[in-house]
Amino acid sequence: MSDDTSQDALLTGLDSAAEGAAYQVLARKYRPQRFEDLIGQEAMVRTLTNAFAAKRIAHAFMLTGVRGVGKTTTARLLARALNYETDKVREPSITLDPPGRHCAAIAASRHQDVLEMDAASRTGVDDIREIIDGTRYGAGEARFKIYIIDEIHMLSKNAFNALLKTLEEPPAHVKFIFATTEIRKVPVTVLSRCQRFDLRRVPSDQLLPHLASICAQEKADIAEDCLKLIVRAAEGSVRDALSLLDQAIVQGAGGAVSAAAVRDMLGLADRGRSFDILSFALTADAKAAAQELDAQIAVGADPLIVMRDLLDHVHDVTRAKALEGEARFDDAADHVTRVRELAAAASMATLSRVWQMLLKAHDETKIAPDPAAAVEMALYRIAAAAGLPPPEEAARLLSGAAAAAETQTPAAAPATPTSAPEPAARLRAVGGRDASAPAPEVDLEEDDVPQARAAPGWEPRSIADLVARAENARDLKLRSDLLGCVRPVRLKRGTLVFRPTRDAPTDLARRISAALQEWTGETWFVHADPDADGGETLKEVRAREEAEQRLDVSKDPMVAAALQLFPGAEISRIEEIAVAPDDDEESP
Repeated sequence: MSDDTSQDALLTGLDSAAEGAAYQVLARKYRPQRFEDLIGQEAMVRTLTNAFAAKRIAHAFMLTGVRGVGKTTTARLLARALNYETDKVREPSITLDPPGRHCAAIAASRHQDVLEMDAASRTGVDDIREIIDGTRYGAGEARFKIYIIDEIHMLSKNAFNALLKTLEEPPAHVKFIFATTEIRKVPVTVLSRCQRFDLRRVPSDQLLPHLASICAQEKADIAEDCLKLIVRAAEGSVRDALSLLDQAIVQGAGGAVSAAAVRDMLGLADRGRSFDILSFALTADAKAAAQELDAQIAVGADPLIVMRDLLDHVHDVTRAKALEGEARFDDAADHVTRVRELAAAASMATLSRVWQMLLKAHDETKIAPDPAAAVEMALYRIAAAAGLPPPEEAARLLSGAAAAAETQTPAAAPATPTSAPEPAARLRAVGGRDASAPAPEVDLEEDDVPQARAAPGWEPRSIADLVARAENARDLKLRSDLLGCVRPVRLKRGTLVFRPTRDAPTDLARRISAALQEWTGETWFVHADPDADGGETLKEVRAREEAEQRLDVSKDPMVAAALQLFPGAEISRIEEIAVAPDDDEESP
């Protein structure tokens, strides 16, 4: 039989299979027909090529990997290579072009010497005994009798034991090819008798052009953004990617396929909007994070996929934080810019803590009766912890305060209600105010803090000092927020607790802490406690003082007479005028 005849037979066999159905799915239509067509498995192909060239071919092969990476396809290609034969080639060959005389039948799973068995449905020892009995007879047409056993880990213990002896010393005309997704369930005694190949997940940079090539052949108008969504959802599985591509093509109804349609098909959240959720949570804006989550769930986003997006974003931000300019990302430029901005604002300790919280929440989401509620609760936890210091910093603050309290003598303790022990004040700053304790006044006492915290340089003694410092530093936004949004609760060296006003920025505590660290050279714990009993803001104090001053001035007889003479008049401004001494007055 000539090579042209063999190739025609292979094509005829494939065409006849296609004619049996109205439509052939892409996963079958574009199944690799040569080892060169396998993508992402270069290491395995290289090893097999060298083995065939050196004529050091094993008698049993074990193919393992996740779903859809090409285990069954590779097994059939290997069976074709072992039985490859043309008019010019009469030995095993890894090169399958042109197709051999047995290739068409093996590719169509109807060759009498290549027997395929699904171990998921035939798990018993009797099925293995049938194979063992068959190994006594030579191949009828081809060079080798080949047994392909898929999902071999499903075999029973007795079936594995029955296979061992034949697997260790098979007849020269028999080859075994096993495939499994659960390699850990295969006995070591079986693994040690096989040449193992781990088929890895196909990287996105290889899977993306593969899908683009198929779209070109199918004349499908799908943008690269849509293909990226499919590649990401496939998780390295070529079969899953082709199945999703099959669904995506019909979304366009003969026209272009939009990214929104693919996202709805996959149940994916918009990665930009999921990044918004993370940003809101990290800035303690729980309300905005919950509202954005509700909006995505309303348009069909899968809560578990939203959680995975959040994990991906935290990982990207942490990489950008750790690697700085050396971090590389496959996402769009605007997304990378947002990642780097968030990395510059968040600390490594905060990102590590958020990662652990999301990882735990991911497991909770999978088992929760309402997955969306589990994601929402995770966002609340992250928002609540956003304003807290890292665990090591909180421990240092608490231990330092405890040491100061132990060294303080009873006689030195003030007798007023404002003398709450320093550890309790620290605990209120970290975990919320103790409702049973009176609200402390704003003070700064040298005896209440460890001397190790003392450092030369500028130290604020009131919010007014911070306002003046912000004005000198030309930070007008911080000065305005300090004036109108901070109700002081407690101010001590290294610690500032305040009650924010309703219109206070969510990141005010972080900005104050950063400014204090820059101005004093020390690390400050700044906590915004919305439930604390804080004092007045400086703006409120000034307004109250002005009102009291106006009232006093209005009682002056001359001012009262002027106001009575001109109905509706108001005091617009009060100025103090220095009175020059009388020339006739004796100097003291």
